[in-house]
Amino acid sequence: MQNSESHINPLFNKDYGTPHNTPPFDRILFEDYEPAIMEALKLDNAFIDRIVSNPEPPTFDNTIAITTPDDMLERVTKVFFNLLSANTNDEMDALAQKLSPILTEHANNIMFNRAYFERVEAVYKQYADGSAFGVAATSSSNPSARELTPEEQMLLKNAYEGFLRAGVALPDDEQQHLREINNKLGLLTLQFSQNNLKETNAYELRITDEAQLAGLTPTSREAAANAAKEHGYEGWLFTLHAPSYGPFMTYADNRELRRQLYMAKNTLCIKDNEYNNEEIVRQIVNLRLERANILGFKTYADYVLVHRMAESKERVYELLDQLLNAYLEPARKEIAEIEALARRLEGDDFKVEPWDFSYYGHKLKMERFNIDAEMLRPYLELSRVREGVFGLATRLYGITFKRNTDIPVYHPDVEAYEVIDKDGSFLAVLFTDFFPREGKQSGAWMTSFKEQWIGREETEELKGEKAPLKNSRPHVSLVMNFTKPTPTKPALLTLGEVETFLHEFGHALHGIFANTRYSSLSGTNVYWDFVELPSQLMENFAVEPGFLDTFALHYQTGEPLPQELIQRIIDSRNFNVAYACVRQVSFALLDMAYYTRTEPLTEDVPTFEREAWHKAILIPEVPGTCMSVQFSHIMSGGYAAGYYSYKWAEVLDADAFALFKQAGIFDRATAQRFRDEILSRGGTEHPMTLYRRFRGGEPTINALLERNGIIKK
Repeated sequence: MQNSESHINPLFNKDYGTPHNTPPFDRILFEDYEPAIMEALKLDNAFIDRIVSNPEPPTFDNTIAITTPDDMLERVTKVFFNLLSANTNDEMDALAQKLSPILTEHANNIMFNRAYFERVEAVYKQYADGSAFGVAATSSSNPSARELTPEEQMLLKNAYEGFLRAGVALPDDEQQHLREINNKLGLLTLQFSQNNLKETNAYELRITDEAQLAGLTPTSREAAANAAKEHGYEGWLFTLHAPSYGPFMTYADNRELRRQLYMAKNTLCIKDNEYNNEEIVRQIVNLRLERANILGFKTYADYVLVHRMAESKERVYELLDQLLNAYLEPARKEIAEIEALARRLEGDDFKVEPWDFSYYGHKLKMERFNIDAEMLRPYLELSRVREGVFGLATRLYGITFKRNTDIPVYHPDVEAYEVIDKDGSFLAVLFTDFFPREGKQSGAWMTSFKEQWIGREETEELKGEKAPLKNSRPHVSLVMNFTKPTPTKPALLTLGEVETFLHEFGHALHGIFANTRYSSLSGTNVYWDFVELPSQLMENFAVEPGFLDTFALHYQTGEPLPQELIQRIIDSRNFNVAYACVRQVSFALLDMAYYTRTEPLTEDVPTFEREAWHKAILIPEVPGTCMSVQFSHIMSGGYAAGYYSYKWAEVLDADAFALFKQAGIFDRATAQRFRDEILSRGGTEHPMTLYRRFRGGEPTINALLERNGIIKK
């Protein structure tokens, strides 16, 4: 199909003619998306109709496991929505607003299709008699039906419960109400993200007086000068993007400018302008509560946690209370020490404000450990860090990475790599996208343009069960916002950025090693409070000398990172660790406060926020600031009633890494077990079943407390 006489829409053809059939970014035009998505919706509807109208009795194979040779809808929407996050513009944003209700309505039509559900239910009852699966996976009502594997059981269970959780069994009027709620939520969450990005991009702190840069590092100054030049300004330009904001708040001596930048960051989307998200927050929270109520749950958290390792809000609060009990007093001590240093430097009457905390915290860290992010930057040049991270995967798993410039990319900053397994076979394509830009959401994330799956590759001669099985490998993408190179220096990272790289790379390994039959159970398609285990496990390597020694070389001299500096990194690892933990707990408390409500939210959002997390707030809040209106994780991301997952998974990762420490952190056998029992298995079994198989038992909080120095071994 053509958009014009000369341009053929590449999205209409499942065979792109690219290496590993990666998306043909170099041939996709903006005008290609809408017609491709509309055609994909037609094909998807026809596929569903074939299942529903099948005259044969429903079986696992003709109702649950049936797949389309080309899931065009997933193929095209993955490209569009991934780029909406990583490389958007006003046209893309407007098209997303247009397509969102159409795609939501399509999803509603599938999940409210009673005829489709009846076939799924018939298969489910064949094997489970309407109850949970037992050990046996043979049909109790249809002895001739074939036995199901654990993965097939999970696929069937997910399909059946997915329909019920969507509301297929509800009366027509309640289904219609759910449709309206789903449509509104789709638009509201999209608007929330767009407002956040646009107001973040709109802020600029321009400086022309060099004296106001006192305290800032040469790296920060040069980056700001380069940013100003790119925008056609004189002087220096600072923004709210992490590589600019973080160093300014840590190093700038000018307290008033720190205050200005802090207030700009922490008043995003709460000001009286077109980007205000306060009413959107209320609507999102209330619509989710209403949706949960219609589906028979008292709160939205009750609805969500059924499919989480935590299982209930009581267990979430139990974890958060454990953490507060262990970390709150050490955190208060940490803050008192920073305040004491500030008064020693500034006078007894000095009061530490939120925009002072990073600044004086850094000074205390320097005084105590003589360690500083800027000391490490020259040794953490991005290309070497990348090789170090890739090399760590080689050391643990035997895999290698080879850049392929023939694979199209969506921006000049992006690079594409082929990932090769230890036996020489192709594993995956990995895209890396490291630097901030205006069309890119803040933060860091892993995503995929294609999931892994195993299916029959039919030919004219071989069809059905005679066709050979093909393991279709994934296309994984790492998207981050690291310190950019300047005209005189390459991209030099902080240790925190290295940890972020390792974190997202852990997610990438979860996708790269996926080895499941069905794409919906592949890779990171696991319970939300389990998905952070692979990512947080990898962060542990950041301060291991055996890892740093492999790549941390001075970008100019080639000298290795001095051992005494590595020791200072290790010694300072737990600096302010209690404060950081309590801060994360405060975010989780805020999240749970919104989603354990039983009544609609009518309060002023900043007021509600202050009450929700008050027992974990260590630094007095500043009037006019608000986190909720920019808290994308719980409003427009997947972490609603799930932000606790970071701490839940941290308990798992500390417990899991303790096994690596026992065997040797680069032990191939331990890594292979982690690959076989966790990374490759995706969501094919319950996460705790997988974890116990890897670890030999269930985790406790003790390994985390020991790692953080809260309790001694």
